[in-house]
Amino acid sequence: MSKYVTRQRKALLSYLRVRPDELFTAQEIAEALKAESISLSAVYRNLSDLELEGQVRRSTRGGEREIRYQFMAAESCRGCLHLCCTECGRTFHMSGNGAAALADAVSKSDHFTLDCAETVLYGQCAACRERREGSET
Repeated sequence: MSKYVTRQRKALLSYLRVRPDELFTAQEIAEALKAESISLSAVYRNLSDLELEGQVRRSTRGGEREIRYQFMAAESCRGCLHLCCTECGRTFHMSGNGAAALADAVSKSDHFTLDCAETVLYGQCAACRERREGSET
């Protein structure tokens, strides 16, 4: 755990806490915190510490090399299975019933226990699907 809670860390945590369902690149975070004079290197350093503490998770979108970060210490994220839209990048919490049914099905059919807090399913959200279907007509 970090020894010091710096001004940069406070600003980063404040930014992430109000956006637990979003994924950001370090560059996007640094740009958003530019007015607070937080450098890209400070963002990377703090994200690395937060990841080690389990407060931030990093992932990549299919076909991309760029790393994205999501705040996982939000109360709403604890133990949730996440759904990530491959088009818009938004992340959603899977309904408790849906997550439980999926975890149960995997457990029974494959004798494997999912770690729901660490599991992300990728696909297309309803808004992007509707937008796509609307543009095809």
